[in-house]
Amino acid sequence: MSGREPRRAVVTGIGAVTPHGIGTEVFWKTTVGGGSSLAALDRGGCEGYPLRVAGQVRGFDPAALVEETFLVQTDRFTHFAMAAARLALEDALLADADFDSPYSVGVVTAAGSGGGEFGQRELQNLWGQGSKYVGPYQSIAWFYAASTGQISIRHGFKGPCGVVASDEAGGLDALAQAARTVRHGTDTVVVGAAEAPLAPYSIVCQLGYPELSRATRPDRAYRPFTSEACGFAPAEGGAVLVLEEERAARARGAEVRATVAGHGATFTGASRWAESRDGLAHAIDIALGEAGCRPEDVDVVYADALGVPEADRAEAGALADALGPHGRRVPVTAPKTGTGRAYCAAPVLDVTAAVLGLQHGLIPPTPHVTDPCHDLDLVTGSARAVEARTALVLSRGLMGCNAALVLRKGGARGPHQ
Repeated sequence: MSGREPRRAVVTGIGAVTPHGIGTEVFWKTTVGGGSSLAALDRGGCEGYPLRVAGQVRGFDPAALVEETFLVQTDRFTHFAMAAARLALEDALLADADFDSPYSVGVVTAAGSGGGEFGQRELQNLWGQGSKYVGPYQSIAWFYAASTGQISIRHGFKGPCGVVASDEAGGLDALAQAARTVRHGTDTVVVGAAEAPLAPYSIVCQLGYPELSRATRPDRAYRPFTSEACGFAPAEGGAVLVLEEERAARARGAEVRATVAGHGATFTGASRWAESRDGLAHAIDIALGEAGCRPEDVDVVYADALGVPEADRAEAGALADALGPHGRRVPVTAPKTGTGRAYCAAPVLDVTAAVLGLQHGLIPPTPHVTDPCHDLDLVTGSARAVEARTALVLSRGLMGCNAALVLRKGGARGPHQ
């Protein structure tokens, strides 16, 4: 490597399965238009719970994107991940035959709750009919690593593989791990997160979160940075990106859509939202330092936007602490208020929106929010045209993990790199 520039990880493909629809095009069209897919939760078996509003993936036919062999041994969250991975590879114009070696491709995913729907069904069989009625795939379908394993098996990828289980911020941590893997010698990494937390058992588990919104109206269920913030609406779905080493991507004529430039991660403890101010600010400092960016170089922030007053106040404070006066001027957005908060997949969907926003010169608005009460330049109402070069994506988990990721438009480098 002497005399050569360091390897850099760039985004060349994106696949998304979201409450807005199947595919990146419908996701971006609805997101940039300020649309919302939050609705009354009507999933079978979920009636009568205090959770009333969620972001549900509708019209998803897993058989159209995933072979039956894999469907019978996997949960809905893995169906989403496998479908998104296929869409991402197609978007990157990569077929399995295009890889010189199966060892040149790795897979990294993040997961927060695993396969709750599959596990619930098998446990019902166990207690209702007996152990002989429990399928052999129960041992793997619920597991956090199932999506990584099944994507790698399906496509024959044998490079470095892993799963990140670091709370909701794991979505950004997975992208950082994938970028490090590329820098350390792997040419391609398929990376992302998908969640399916809207089965009855999964919902019962989530009801222990005080941050979960109990609102009954979709337009009132998830309104961060407002005086009426009452928690977050959960969601299912996710996104997968293809990261490639920049020189290899350009050599094959791929479109370089964005560069993963910097990442920072900290831990402040479960539901300690006031303390998350310092932790998130420190994660931002680390990410900007790795990216070689100054605070004023950040053109847009994709906020964590939990929707809890104390947490929202801490996030606004973290931006002021890390970015200085620029933290009050930089455009901030939270498009996840239109899809719901899909746990580990939420920040990956924000990265998807950020990459597309950098490409199109647009910042999508924050649905349902018209009256922000914090000292932020929150983008509301309609998309804002901005020729942005650097995006900062933030995430915090309910268990206390914080993460920040810096993206640069195309193959652009930071001003101090």
